[in-house]
Amino acid sequence: MSLATSPTKVLPYESRLKDRAKVLRQARNLPEVLFWMQVTKKRFHKIDFDRQRVIGPYIVDFYIKQLSLIIEIDGSSHDNKQVYDKRREDYLISLGLKVYRISVSDIMKKMEFVIMGLEEYLIKEYGISP
Repeated sequence: MSLATSPTKVLPYESRLKDRAKVLRQARNLPEVLFWMQVTKKRFHKIDFDRQRVIGPYIVDFYIKQLSLIIEIDGSSHDNKQVYDKRREDYLISLGLKVYRISVSDIMKKMEFVIMGLEEYLIKEYGISP
């Protein structure tokens, strides 16, 4: 996959969240770990993913700097938090970022389709082809 894109240059960073992001990376959230195993070390089309990245007052699940793309894994922690999630997503979009969501259920039951869906999204949104 060829990346001919320009990343967002400088993103806001709240250093007070650095330790929390580290704890989240070490927490071994199973759906995140399973997804991470598919994409870490540039396994997914040589794209570099960051895990639990601090952006402004938020910590996002995954971030692809080259594409200014956030990937969020949505599970039960998002239940009844539609207002918070909307405000958070609006903020991230205001920074020029895109947000791609994957459900925990899909990761746990249909990882092959998760990866195919992400590939299709990158082709559609960025014109990137495998």
